[in-house]
Amino acid sequence: MLISKKMNAALNEQVGHEFGASLQYVEIAAYFSGEGLNRLAGHFFKQSAEERDHALRLVKYVLDAGGEVQIPALPAPRSQFKTPVDAVQAAIDWELEVTKQISALTDLAIKESDHLTRETLGWFLTEQVEEVSSMENLLKLVQRAGNNLLYVENTLSGEKKESSAS
Repeated sequence: MLISKKMNAALNEQVGHEFGASLQYVEIAAYFSGEGLNRLAGHFFKQSAEERDHALRLVKYVLDAGGEVQIPALPAPRSQFKTPVDAVQAAIDWELEVTKQISALTDLAIKESDHLTRETLGWFLTEQVEEVSSMENLLKLVQRAGNNLLYVENTLSGEKKESSAS
């Protein structure tokens, strides 16, 4: 086995966090869908899929490293949001928490001189910079829009067109 039992257990725990993030984003997407904000809902459904992919990326790494996958039980995600700002802030809070978790895993890999896991976690750290920045920008946009969330919907619609053109 290329990873220690301690690292294996910590990575399994992170798999649970990533699946938890995926479920949290489904709840946020459902909130926006219920508000008739389909672009925002779509944005968070996409985020949910990314988090699921992150979990599966860790699962594959654990298996490739000869470890054993044991996905922990997941707590229910938060399902009630007072405002769109509250929903996006919940996403930022989640991403900041995941950043701390990945950093702690990296610290463990360094402590154990586990260079393979440290290298794998480097991708996740870089991804977290993008995730936090993206959510912070979305929060600014939602705050700026106030009650005119159609502005946010139109902006997200334009981002889709730009990304599909490249």
